[in-house]
Amino acid sequence: MDYRVGLLGRIALVAASLFLLAYAMIDYWGVFMISLFLILVVFQIIFLVRYSESSFKKVRLFLDNIKQDKYSQLYPVKFDGTETDDLHIEFNAILAKLKEDQAEKEANYQYFRSVFKHLSIGLITFGENGEIQILNVAAKRILNVDDLKNVGEIESINKELHLAIKNLRTGGSELIKISHPDGIMQLSVYVIELLMRGERFKLVSLQNIQSELEEKEMEAWQNLVKVLTHEIMNSIAPISSLARTLKGEIEHKMDHNEPLNPTDMEDCLLGITTIEKRSEGLISFVSDFRSLAQIPTPKFGSIGISRLFDQLEVLLQNQLDSKGIKFIKDLNPKELILFGDQMQIEQVMINLLQNAIQAVEDSEEKVIKLSAFIDEAGKIILEVSDTGKGIEEEALGKIFIPFFTTKKKGSGIGLSLSKQIMRRHKGNIQVRSILGEGTTFKLIFNG
Repeated sequence: MDYRVGLLGRIALVAASLFLLAYAMIDYWGVFMISLFLILVVFQIIFLVRYSESSFKKVRLFLDNIKQDKYSQLYPVKFDGTETDDLHIEFNAILAKLKEDQAEKEANYQYFRSVFKHLSIGLITFGENGEIQILNVAAKRILNVDDLKNVGEIESINKELHLAIKNLRTGGSELIKISHPDGIMQLSVYVIELLMRGERFKLVSLQNIQSELEEKEMEAWQNLVKVLTHEIMNSIAPISSLARTLKGEIEHKMDHNEPLNPTDMEDCLLGITTIEKRSEGLISFVSDFRSLAQIPTPKFGSIGISRLFDQLEVLLQNQLDSKGIKFIKDLNPKELILFGDQMQIEQVMINLLQNAIQAVEDSEEKVIKLSAFIDEAGKIILEVSDTGKGIEEEALGKIFIPFFTTKKKGSGIGLSLSKQIMRRHKGNIQVRSILGEGTTFKLIFNG
């Protein structure tokens, strides 16, 4: 209220002074009086402008303080009920709230910075100029450094790691081996690109997965040894037993000087033939095992998926027709191209299709579907689906183990071989199965 009254009062005084100045000029009160009133009017106008601007200056000063994060200044409050007093009270309340928010934001920043620094996963953030903003304790331990100023310094630690950090884009990951005083480390490097306040920077995570890999490797070896032991013992035990029996019979005949009659000869021949077949089976088994370790390096080239599907259909047409199997092909887009080794990818697809053909043999509805598409992540997906009885949940986790098979006949290396081929293509193979509804194998290529 005081500001409004003061403003109206000053306007009234200026108006009165202008009236008197006009009257003096009309009545000609003399040069001195006219000059006096003119000076009075000028000063009153100056004071009026200054008075009217006083509140704006306070607001401007208040906004400048906010802009400069100066929240400690207090505006005097007289508690006299004036508008200036009310304005100062509001200013002080706003500044107090902003000061509280700033303190909370700073506390949150320090909290997350502390968490960031003490995570067990190594984390590095750096800008476009390579200047490192945050390097947490785990990253220092992994890289065996006390501090890093620029990401370029990592090149002196490990060139491969530096290239991965520099070239990987959002969602990209790579496995890198680096030497460390504690031994060789297998690092999983993952990168995310972020944009904050118009500035681009990268967040890089470094995780030492050496122990996990060693544990998985040991588990894989144990599973493999179990399967190998089981298969070899299954072959050797009957061979040994049969050989012992034949040896005993022959020794008995020799000890008693009894000649071998035709029946004895037939029994011996049958036994030797059985030993021969089981030995050949064992040789074949070992040969299959060797093939798992001798997959050639893929010869990459362009593969037209449509043509690949057509070739597979022609190759398996007789089997499909003779067993009354409906074969469906679905491509989206039709001209989809895959970059890989034609022969190896064909081998994988043939393995999966042969499995699908066997899976639908006893089904009422015999349908096999080949699909190809690009998923949301831009990866090329090939799928082989069947309407078979499905795979038991217990077996799902073992079907990629070498020599494991749920079929009466089969070596159990087809899916293991397929998985290795997909790994050579930087891809993966997954399976989805529901008992009574069928199975789908998915080949995932990173494009």
